[in-house]
Amino acid sequence: MSLENFETMDTFILLSMVNMKLRDEFGDLDSLVKFYDIDKTKLIDKLANAGFEYLTEAKQFR
Repeated sequence: MSLENFETMDTFILLSMVNMKLRDEFGDLDSLVKFYDIDKTKLIDKLANAGFEYLTEAKQFR
């Protein structure tokens, strides 16, 4: 499953995928959104609407 379709994904699946990719493949959120060519603000907003925020120091959404 790819993140290009993040806007239509289930939020909890998206959260899991993003955190896994941040942990295993990317150093930070900027690198992830650049690689997948997705809108960082939209991604953050979608996860924020479910109560999750990006923690820069942890490099994950919680």
